[in-house]
Amino acid sequence: MSDVAAIKELGIKYKQLKSEISKVIVGQHETVDHVLYSIFAGGHSLLIGVPGLAKTLLVHTIAKAIGLDFKRIQFTPDLMPSDILGSEILDEKRNFKFIKGPIFSNIILADEINRTPPKTQAALLEAMQERTVTVAGQHHKLALPFFVLATQNPIEQEGTYPLPEAQLDRFMFSILLKYPTFSEEVEVVKKTTTNEVADVKSLFTADEIVAYQKLIRRIPVADNVIEYAVKLVSKTRPNSEFSEEIVNNFIDWGAGPRASQNLIIAAKVNAAIHGKFSPDIEDVKAVAYPILRHRIVKNYKAEAEGVSEEDIIRKLL
Repeated sequence: MSDVAAIKELGIKYKQLKSEISKVIVGQHETVDHVLYSIFAGGHSLLIGVPGLAKTLLVHTIAKAIGLDFKRIQFTPDLMPSDILGSEILDEKRNFKFIKGPIFSNIILADEINRTPPKTQAALLEAMQERTVTVAGQHHKLALPFFVLATQNPIEQEGTYPLPEAQLDRFMFSILLKYPTFSEEVEVVKKTTTNEVADVKSLFTADEIVAYQKLIRRIPVADNVIEYAVKLVSKTRPNSEFSEEIVNNFIDWGAGPRASQNLIIAAKVNAAIHGKFSPDIEDVKAVAYPILRHRIVKNYKAEAEGVSEEDIIRKLL
């Protein structure tokens, strides 16, 4: 199949995928889009919202609709790195044998990732970047595709640890979940207070997802679009060549080169889903908020004056 035909097919299958997910998930269209974008782009997503907004159900439903292997890790203050990665044990012949941890799966739901100390959070770093795990000096490859979809409670809540910047930067998207509208909440209550269970069909295989990820990488991008993305990221860095007054006043440090890469890859996905064969500047703008929001660090002045990351990104766009 040619790349043009494959992009057209992806657009059709994406609509079917959204339809399957909507059997269970009411509303949250932008959230679902961004999680799916990160999957087709080969990235990871961080879902931020108060408890009870169906973050876990959302990830579970998406895993089922995509047809991938799924494991959930509940992050708690006493969780150890070996509980995630696995550990070596002595078998009956007194040889060391590696027992795989739950990280060996296609989709990892890292539930309430900020309830565990940084030492355990760091266990995910190698897996998220290199798609390998090192235990007792031995490298173990993870099966592809591999995604971490982490949920996080707002930092102000009791018993939470801020995620290290290196960990945050590994997430392609930071997705904010909002409360449902009145009509959506009515529909949620109707759906969840009866015995009816929605049947979600699996529409992809692991190999198809990997093939689509490679297809996204092959999509050409014009130089002016790449330059726009890099300039946008440069604008988030205080006292840089392109920085504006709002950034110099309110940001301690801005986004790194990984943000520029992610903007282009996510823009390619956005273009492909909408039937375009190359992304334009509008596609970059469409994915700017979830890619930049967790990569800019505000200073005390921004906190005191109530300036949000959204306000700063809006001004830069």
